[in-house]
Amino acid sequence: MPHTMTADLFPAGVVAVEAFDDAEPAPLFPEEERLIARAGSKRRTEFATARRCAREALAGLGCPPAPVLPGEGGAPTWPAGVVGSITHCAGYRLAAVAPASTLWTLGVDAEPNEPLPPGLLGCVASAPERVAVTALLASDPSVRWDRLLFCVKEAVYKVWFPLTRQPLGFTGAVVTIDAAGRTFDARLTVPGPRLDGREVTGFAGRWLAHRGLLVAALATPVRDPATTRAG
Repeated sequence: MPHTMTADLFPAGVVAVEAFDDAEPAPLFPEEERLIARAGSKRRTEFATARRCAREALAGLGCPPAPVLPGEGGAPTWPAGVVGSITHCAGYRLAAVAPASTLWTLGVDAEPNEPLPPGLLGCVASAPERVAVTALLASDPSVRWDRLLFCVKEAVYKVWFPLTRQPLGFTGAVVTIDAAGRTFDARLTVPGPRLDGREVTGFAGRWLAHRGLLVAALATPVRDPATTRAG
């Protein structure tokens, strides 16, 4: 995998490509052009850069250049045999892909390492999560743990939706963040999908805080290749 800021967040076999500006946006396919025909210049350049990252990541799996279009629920549609995720925020774009033979789904989210807007934490977090965030902020204010919690829940949704095609609210998973190990666990509070013959009760992943950014990533590995779908 090419070296990226997020290289340690992903399991083996994931190809991730990142950008910290829009200096090299990609030429867009006609189908992508139509999606952003009425978008402003800022939206257009961040979209094009994210697509460049996605195409470079796909090339790492041997996939030819192709449009990366939103599908059901707004999630990117990947070539057959590929799973992946795209995220972007101010000053950062990231695309990560992997063979569907190794992962069921892959989710990434990036956020600025800044406080959540006032009032949003109450919508995102359960009472125990709010207590944990408050304690973490008191012990290490260099990380905006409230924003990281939001980031993790966004990444959880990105692995959940391709498996279920169902919505998942912020209360659908209770997140525990390990500050020292830079990992997290997300325990589902709703029935989970069945993978490899077992019900999924939660997800685990890794996070980082670097260069004014917070990034969370998680994946659902395929344990029995015989059960893997074609794409």
